[in-house]
Amino acid sequence: MGHITLKTIAERLNISIATVSWVLAGKGKERKISPATQERILLCAESMNYHPNMLARALTRGVSNTVGLILPSISDSFYSAIAKAIELSLDKIDYSLMICSSESETLRENRMISMLKSHRVGGIILAPMEISKVEIRQLINESYPLVLFDRFFPDLPANYVLIDNEESSYKLVDHLIRKGSRKIACITINPHLHHMNLRRKGYEKALKKHRLEINPELIGEVAFHGYEKDIPATLDRIFHQVPEVDAFFFASHILAIEAFQYFRVHHMDYNRKFRLGSIHEEPLFQNIAPHINVAMMPVAKIGRQIVDILAEQMNVKYSPPNTTTLETKENINRSVVLPCKLIIRDNN
Repeated sequence: MGHITLKTIAERLNISIATVSWVLAGKGKERKISPATQERILLCAESMNYHPNMLARALTRGVSNTVGLILPSISDSFYSAIAKAIELSLDKIDYSLMICSSESETLRENRMISMLKSHRVGGIILAPMEISKVEIRQLINESYPLVLFDRFFPDLPANYVLIDNEESSYKLVDHLIRKGSRKIACITINPHLHHMNLRRKGYEKALKKHRLEINPELIGEVAFHGYEKDIPATLDRIFHQVPEVDAFFFASHILAIEAFQYFRVHHMDYNRKFRLGSIHEEPLFQNIAPHINVAMMPVAKIGRQIVDILAEQMNVKYSPPNTTTLETKENINRSVVLPCKLIIRDNN
């Protein structure tokens, strides 16, 4: 049997193509088509192994059953795990995923947004650069289905899914202090990234709680671009200015990896010498830093929540997970803040 079309089913049942199309699009009741006719069409489509022409559907509806995902880096294990979680959730609503990488470049991010719109994707998911907001503001003005994650703009009315950055950092540093650390270095990325600023606030909050000095010499800020090259110089400075440093809090797992490389080059037994804490982790942490404490991001929940919010904007039926959401003042946009799971490994 050749390719099965709406016309093939209509001729088999001797009914109009429009009737078949409405029923298979889920509009049978709305079009007042009898339940018996709807059942005949559905059974026939199933028996003939009918698969809709997605391109034709996109041209008819103006959008495709595809969602665009723009990541800062495909190679980062966190973002690749997020992509997998999103793809699994999208599969439940018969949507596919188109993945792009902005390489953390604002101009490239803007090009990716334009490209996805030209491909008529049903919605866009984005971990944005926090420098330029022009394209994102335009998406909001167009009411384009959009969800931001990992990062967001406090002054833009966009849907977003985040971890509780400040509280997660606070709990990690509070633990390090309770274990006896007093000279805790904070390795972070320049604070124009709002989520990184929140993580630094959590670090400072824990120090203030225990009445410890917030020492600028213990805070190392590296550039987002080229952080790999900045880490050695930053650590050199910290060890020179505060040689008695006894713990490290890493605002991102990618910073921890570079620091471990520095420690190894300088023959430091960092697993014994320092207490360690990191927001999220790489799988290899269990081998190279088995005692590091981690605020683990709930990747699967993040993916489900993103798709839940996007499906609502695209008017697609979807069963949302049982997670509390915080509505904005206008009760239009949704902001979801998820807690991290604190994994303590230095109790021995």
